Amino acid sequence: MKVVILAGGLPSSISDEAEGIPKPMVEIGGRPILWHIMKHYSVYGYNEFIICCGYKGNMIKEYFNDFYSYQSDVTIDLKDNRIVLHNNITEEWKVTVVDTGLYASTGSRIKQIEKYLKEDNFIVNYGDCISDINVNHLVETFYKTDKALTLALAKPSGRNVIVNIDEEGLYCGRGYDNKNNTQNAWVNANILVCNNQVFRYLQKDEPLEKHFLEYLMRDKQVATYQHDGFWMPVETMRDRMELETMWSNHMETWKAR
Repeated sequence: MKVVILAGGLPSSISDEAEGIPKPMVEIGGRPILWHIMKHYSVYGYNEFIICCGYKGNMIKEYFNDFYSYQSDVTIDLKDNRIVLHNNITEEWKVTVVDTGLYASTGSRIKQIEKYLKEDNFIVNYGDCISDINVNHLVETFYKTDKALTLALAKPSGRNVIVNIDEEGLYCGRGYDNKNNTQNAWVNANILVCNNQVFRYLQKDEPLEKHFLEYLMRDKQVATYQHDGFWMPVETMRDRMELETMWSNHMETWKAR
């Protein structure tokens, strides 16, 4: 099963870079958020990725093109025009990087990569969300529910809209604002397991989190998986610094070392 990572969007406001970089390329512990997400999936044996790029997508392409040199120590012999890599650290990843447009909606980005998804099922992860979700349990839930889509839910981080779920655990739409939430409140974790049936519901210019889910919801095709562990959307400099602190103190739970 391939993992699709949505890495488009506009420049990050949580980076010190003057000219701005894609948010998934903002570093936590010296590694891009994108690497942290992919490393987490690889722990569970998911090593094939499709990355949907937008703003400065070439930066993401260059990162993977030069992945060996980023990961390893390097000796550059300028006289003999020779480069020697030491340690030779790498990953068992197969990565497809697709330019899906600067202003494309999340729905449009997924629609554009349909040709790369030959298997029946795939996972979608937003490129600015880090979690310690048990991917195997999530996928098992997807197969058990036999729905077109399973949406991972997480506990509110303080800036999220609560979602409604029925007694069967099916998604029932976006609910009330988080300031009124209760102990049992859940939010969209922006992690989805999908069957290829979902392409019938995708509209070119619509975001996944709105009309797309509503269309599937009407047909009772959105199951949910409640993740009670760590989950954080990296939206502010404060979020980034919190993750940096966790990493520096070896307190991270998302299995990325």
